[in-house]
Amino acid sequence: MVATNNFEQEYIAVRQKENRIYTDEQVKWLPEIEEDHPHYKEWQMRMNSCFKLIQYLSNKKSELNILEVGCGNGWLCSQLAKIPGSNVAGIDINKTELDQAKRIFDSIENLEFFYCGLNDNDIRNEKFDVIVFAASIQYFPSLDEILSVAFELLNPNGEIHILDSHFYRSSELEPARNRSDEYFQSIHFPGMSKHYFHHGIEGLRAYNHKLFYTPDLFINRFLKNKNPFPWVCIYHNE
Repeated sequence: MVATNNFEQEYIAVRQKENRIYTDEQVKWLPEIEEDHPHYKEWQMRMNSCFKLIQYLSNKKSELNILEVGCGNGWLCSQLAKIPGSNVAGIDINKTELDQAKRIFDSIENLEFFYCGLNDNDIRNEKFDVIVFAASIQYFPSLDEILSVAFELLNPNGEIHILDSHFYRSSELEPARNRSDEYFQSIHFPGMSKHYFHHGIEGLRAYNHKLFYTPDLFINRFLKNKNPFPWVCIYHNE
């Protein structure tokens, strides 16, 4: 895989270091993966959140235009495309993994991939019923700014779903930033810190939202393979 810009080069190098670059065959089967893979447990959690999202959206029993922001290698888009009546678009500025997504999933008729960001013309004239940020919201420096852009692309009564990303209490933000800095230094990619951001749970109060899953609830603390990330749904009511 050959990266095409400085951020992408660093991002891909970090993912290689973390064993997060997958073969075409592995991506085709995600979120299922070999039990001896170093991230097997993580994929078990992502499988759970993926299937819950699909069940939730399928229960709407309506045609849905769905956008995934930061879709990477496209595995989640391919799963969302299984929802009856769905049309799915995936966008990313990581051309390396996006090209892999196009290569693997190009036969899925109701799925398209675009090499662009949320502000780019390729996507600005579209409207969506559902916008998904799965393990991607942490790459945007301002929660308010990215949600403002997302709302412009959202149909009335549409929803934004944020999955597989941490949200922190205000007292947890600085320690979390320090841990990230230390981590990227430990793997010899200190520059990655400037591309990785931490968002506070209090920042959601300005929005009409619901937590469909909260890891800290007492009932969830003892779950096997507990997902440490909340499932946030933000409503666009007009």
